[in-house]
Amino acid sequence: MENVKQVTKKLQRSVAEAIQQYSMIAEGDKIMVCLSGGKDSYALLNMMLHFKKVAPISFDIIAVNLDQKQPGFPEEVLPTYLTNLGVDFKIIEKNTYKIVMDKTPEGKTTCSLCSRLRRGTLYEAAKDLGCNKLALGHHKNDILETFFLNFFFSGKLETMPPKFKNDAGDLIVLRPLALCNESDIETYANFMEFPIIPCNLCGSQENLQRKKVKEMIADWETEFPNRNAIMMNALQNVSPSHLLDKNLYDFDNLESKVSEDLFI
Repeated sequence: MENVKQVTKKLQRSVAEAIQQYSMIAEGDKIMVCLSGGKDSYALLNMMLHFKKVAPISFDIIAVNLDQKQPGFPEEVLPTYLTNLGVDFKIIEKNTYKIVMDKTPEGKTTCSLCSRLRRGTLYEAAKDLGCNKLALGHHKNDILETFFLNFFFSGKLETMPPKFKNDAGDLIVLRPLALCNESDIETYANFMEFPIIPCNLCGSQENLQRKKVKEMIADWETEFPNRNAIMMNALQNVSPSHLLDKNLYDFDNLESKVSEDLFI
């Protein structure tokens, strides 16, 4: 059984690797850390606070929560927690819950619309707060699940990148937990006794394809230990010439390229 020190070090090593491998943080950055009240975002905030203290460069962070006005949402939990932690923070109030419930047909999942509304609001908030980067709490399991969701249900090879630029090109989005295992985050959250706030939108839906994919990956990991690590390595070891995307590899001019290579 791991103790809190062991699991903390494990998460810190994984976050440090992600930060270094994907060049996530630079001198003078102002990073908005998105805090939902779930275990992942609490862990993300703690990791970012740790590296703010020990990093050889100077950067600022501000924690931001979007209060979506879900019924029963405990408004006092996050402000109290963040005030006691001594972290700069901002609570944004926007009734996206009503929009999602009004626009989503009965029996359909709310995740897609909720995610778009939340993302747009947070991007706008980051710019208003003078942040050049925004950090999200997605972890390794989220990345693998998203890959298989897109593979099985959207017909594309795509997942959540550890770092990307938004469509407007004025904000860098980071996922510092990209190399962290969800099980380690869960253990860490239990040790830290975070005041978890459940999501009444996502958590109440039983027909999510993501839940099915999550169960499938968990079954694979049980039957074939270390599968998750191997699949994650695969996402970092792509060979465009051995796939079928003409936008990534010039199949049309392959014959002429081979001929040129023969005379080099």
